[in-house]
Amino acid sequence: MTDKQPNQPASIILAAGKGTRMGSDLPKVLHPVCDRPMLHWVVDAVRQAGSGKIIVVVGHGADLVKGSFGDDISDIEFVVQAEQKGTGHAVLVCRDALEGFEGDAFVLAGDGPLIRAETLRTLASHHARTNALATLATSILEDPTGYGRIVRNEADRFAAIVEHRNASEAQRAIREVYPSYACFNAVDMMKRLAALEPDLDSGEYYLTTIPGQIQQETNRVEVVAAVPAEDVLSINTPEQLAAVDAVLRERLTNSAGVAS
Repeated sequence: MTDKQPNQPASIILAAGKGTRMGSDLPKVLHPVCDRPMLHWVVDAVRQAGSGKIIVVVGHGADLVKGSFGDDISDIEFVVQAEQKGTGHAVLVCRDALEGFEGDAFVLAGDGPLIRAETLRTLASHHARTNALATLATSILEDPTGYGRIVRNEADRFAAIVEHRNASEAQRAIREVYPSYACFNAVDMMKRLAALEPDLDSGEYYLTTIPGQIQQETNRVEVVAAVPAEDVLSINTPEQLAAVDAVLRERLTNSAGVAS
């Protein structure tokens, strides 16, 4: 059941990637988890959280991704990212879809089917209560290898997201990670993305640059450790897909037992 309100955040779901390590031509977000495309679980979560506007960014296999929803698309707008030039670029191509929208927006990964509506509600509530320009929902992991680290300043406030590949030895010891659950003031986010410089090494535009920039200029970035560790499991290989399927299947079984 949803509780849709006019001031609820919009949702931007990034679903343009190919997923080359999956060993299939199928778009990554269409690989099934518990017999449904993984992207559909993410859309379910934002619907249940009451998101008023849902934008799905598609690229590789765009028509297949759109078609997977059948007629269940009345509240979804699909935006095409013709060239995959990073997460920042993927969000920026939604600029026209958000024209005139002055509220907040979740930015989420389409390949994270373990996402929960209650986590998004916590994220949105904290964001609104603190009047932040950006709020990140984080997780504490025993093994944070591969994830962007949440670096804090001397006052224990957010300072930056540092990707694993760029992290120092000390930063790699940080266990608080950013699992791609964010809520932004949409107008401020788009303004900053329009001026974002590409990464010098990859030439891509990274959304993760924006929170550090906001914090440095305004001190209006919040962090809420709201994501259970099991929900952060990555899906980049068939083996990881199977592991996530098992976690979600157990969760569904347990919830069915509680409901019966």
